[in-house]
Amino acid sequence: MTMLTHEEIERGLAENRDAPNGAARNAHAEVLVGAAEANGDWALFRKSLDNLINAYLWSAESSKMLVPFARLLQEYDKDPGAFDRWDAHSLFWQFKWVATAISDSPEIPLESATGWLDEMERRYRIAGYSERPVREAELWLADAIGEDDRAERAYRAWLAADRDSMSDCHACELNGQGAYAAHRGDDAQALEVWQPVLAGERTCAEEPHRLLAHSLLPLLRLGRFDEARLHHLRGYRMARGNESLLPSVGKHIEFCALSGNESRGLEILAEHAAHVGPLVNVDDQMAFHGGILVLLRRLTELGHGQSPAVPYEGVPRAVSELYEVLRASSLEIARRFDARNGTTRVSDRFLARIGREPLVDVLPLGVRGTALPKTPAPAAATAPVAAPVPPAAGFEKLVKWARQARDQGHPAADGLWAEVGVRVDARPEGEVDALLAADVADHRALTAARGGAANAAELLEAVRDVYRVLGQEQRAALAELRLASEAAQSGAEPERIRELLEVAARAAEALDADEPLRGRRIALAELASIRVESYLRSVEAGPEHDHVHDHVHGPGQGHGHGELAAELGAFVAAHAEDLPDLVAEAEEMMGRVALSQGDPERALPLLASSATRAVSADRPWQAVDPLVLRAGVLMSLDRPEEAEEAARAALEHSAEVTEAETQGVVRLTLADILLRRADAAAEAAEHALTAAHWFDQAGLAADGGAQARLVLARAHAREGRNADAAEVLQSTLPDLLEHGEGQAVSAREFLGDLLRQLDDSRAAAEQYLLAAEVAKGWEDTRPQAALAQAAAEQLAAARLHQEAVAAYERSLELYRVTGDAPIAEVRILRSLAWLAPRENVTAAAWAQARDLMHQAAGVVEAALAEHGDTPAAPQLRAELAQTWLQLAQVLDWRVNSLEEADEEDGGEDGKESPGDVVGRDAEVEALRLEEIGLSGRAAALYAELGPDHLGDRLQCVQYAAWTEQETGREEAGAARLSALIDELRARPEGVPEGLLERAQSSLDSLRS
Repeated sequence: MTMLTHEEIERGLAENRDAPNGAARNAHAEVLVGAAEANGDWALFRKSLDNLINAYLWSAESSKMLVPFARLLQEYDKDPGAFDRWDAHSLFWQFKWVATAISDSPEIPLESATGWLDEMERRYRIAGYSERPVREAELWLADAIGEDDRAERAYRAWLAADRDSMSDCHACELNGQGAYAAHRGDDAQALEVWQPVLAGERTCAEEPHRLLAHSLLPLLRLGRFDEARLHHLRGYRMARGNESLLPSVGKHIEFCALSGNESRGLEILAEHAAHVGPLVNVDDQMAFHGGILVLLRRLTELGHGQSPAVPYEGVPRAVSELYEVLRASSLEIARRFDARNGTTRVSDRFLARIGREPLVDVLPLGVRGTALPKTPAPAAATAPVAAPVPPAAGFEKLVKWARQARDQGHPAADGLWAEVGVRVDARPEGEVDALLAADVADHRALTAARGGAANAAELLEAVRDVYRVLGQEQRAALAELRLASEAAQSGAEPERIRELLEVAARAAEALDADEPLRGRRIALAELASIRVESYLRSVEAGPEHDHVHDHVHGPGQGHGHGELAAELGAFVAAHAEDLPDLVAEAEEMMGRVALSQGDPERALPLLASSATRAVSADRPWQAVDPLVLRAGVLMSLDRPEEAEEAARAALEHSAEVTEAETQGVVRLTLADILLRRADAAAEAAEHALTAAHWFDQAGLAADGGAQARLVLARAHAREGRNADAAEVLQSTLPDLLEHGEGQAVSAREFLGDLLRQLDDSRAAAEQYLLAAEVAKGWEDTRPQAALAQAAAEQLAAARLHQEAVAAYERSLELYRVTGDAPIAEVRILRSLAWLAPRENVTAAAWAQARDLMHQAAGVVEAALAEHGDTPAAPQLRAELAQTWLQLAQVLDWRVNSLEEADEEDGGEDGKESPGDVVGRDAEVEALRLEEIGLSGRAAALYAELGPDHLGDRLQCVQYAAWTEQETGREEAGAARLSALIDELRARPEGVPEGLLERAQSSLDSLRS
């Protein structure tokens, strides 16, 4: 094997320091240690040991740092003078990491662990450092071995000791202090201690990452669910994929398992499947796997024990199988700790953890999760969302309430009858009276008809016949009407549907005159006939005539609107006094007809009246649909206050609605309206979150759920919670991409904006480029051009200069196709000018940068020639001034590069001739003079543009003044600034706050 040279090792160390954390980085660091030792360069050897210790620290192999640290400590003891001040500080700082690693390694005997702690204390005392870190390390060792009194003494001594340069950062210390409170069962105290870190006031490389995970269960236990949700979204984004934060990832998985989000926990587990196996750091392994075990146990309890989990050591495992494997390996580690510590503290805590029960039934998180497979559930699980009585009520009372709910049209009726059916099925044959059996069969037939079952008509006919035998003619008449509706729903021939409608109408008319429900049955048949006949007319008119399908009340028609409206109007007039709920239904249909005719102003009062009648009829749930529709119409008419009022009324009246989709629609409608208000983002987020949950329950996560999450992400972003917004949006992005090109482009652009705010430039650029690709075929090239420009900016921020140039050039090409985007063109040209010398600092590159700036100025000047007398002129002139200033700044960059080259190559080593130096000095002088001229021109143009550009003008004057100073003309530069200051002070209308102070400060610095 070829021995690495000193330079190769140095280069390798530099690369290793920037490499991603993990096993590959560690292996490379190990190779470099061996190479440095073989090289015999002991300074380089020490540097490589330090690099290896740091690599181990930020990985799942942190316990391996003991060996290189011991070697480095030997080097220090041999020759302390070889360690400069920083090297010595780093060595003593690493002592703290080692103390933790020793405590977390069951193979190290307790006596050795205590000995290392004593050695740390001795060396710190000799070096003059505070005992504060020593006492913290003692606390956690004492806690692990069950010496609680010693742990308490160490804790108090830790807090009492002075902070110095060897103390952990405030964020890390607060982590430990809060964790100690949590260990003692004081969640409130722990969260209070952690608050400065959780609020972002104290941060470090791994905080608040770890504390956001630590806080999850305390927050759940205290009922602070909103905070727990936000800490999960924000914290998991920080911890995801970070090898040294696997224990934190385990806490996020555990949180999901204990908050009704098992599917989310399973997704997080899948993302970290590569680490589900033995780890070098067994303490981290136990912490990580502990959270996984909580999830696996919950999944097994929910009936998913045989579902696939993730592989273990390359072997696929089912949930229950993986549980047994991880439990056994984790308990084996815990027992090794117990054997070393002489106590069962570690295993006791571990068993308590993996046996935790859920802390909340379901805590909606907002993120999209893949639904778990359906498992057989007890019949009681089919109970409605808002049943008026618990299913455990007495049977006779349950039947009474079910009949009342059915007769009232209450949404809970379906759930109540389902429960009645379960109890009827459980009774011996002969113990159920015939009428109750018929009612159960009636409910099941209706359910089959709603679901489009092939045997629905047969079931309805059987129910009708039984009711007739029992003398329940009004129920039989209703069954006849349902047969007609079922035929229309299943696409029967028009004549057959009409025949059934006529039969239903005759059955209603034939009811005894003293039957209380006779009038209602006749009206129901009439309304059904109006609705269905309208549909049939549209079918018979042919496909060239559009028709409207009422998603709530059945088919309604768009052809022959006048006839339908007249029929509905007559129905309303005839029954307004005696059947308000049916009239409400008719008015809602009339409102929908008006909308289909393009007449929203006529629809609005009809929808309002429909809702009012439903409420007056003690059927508030029936008001929900017309109110939601009314809210949407009002928003389309730009009447947001009225829209919000209607949406809030819909939400109020939805309390008894049991249909999950309707609950989602109501909340999404209100959330969308509130998002238009500048001050309601938090409430909008709350309703959007709940809407997403209901859509998920309805099996519509990819449809309404995706829209709800989009609104939720926008609400989070409006509040400045960009990390939460990005997490929510990324989870539902695959769904949004299926909602058409416009939605796909908008969603990707929004995600790119969020990632840009989070300084994730590469990921932001990727989203912009993917959005641009979708927009590639659009006739209007401006959206694609803008996205390519945004991508270029982020590629440049990520230092991917070649890729940035390509994206800018593509954007420029697209803007030029439009022929009307001079400002975008000039800004792109300026950006290209700045990128030109980034990677190839040659005279040609500088010439290209200058040329691009001149091209930019030419674009603006041409636009001004064309639009000089339009409202666009001031902005164009401002862009011209900015171009001149930026050209001056590019020239300054060139001057600096020439001066740096002079320092590196000239004079002292004789690499340049005197003529070369003179020529370079002349070039610098000419460039400086050009800079002054350009910045002066820019300042003059900004002056012409007026007071809105005073700040820009000051920047130009400052630039010119300092450049004059660099050319030896200090007084000329000071005179420029003084003249501007005098002018600013003389302005009767004043100047923007702080502007004069900035100018005077610059002048004082110039003269000092």
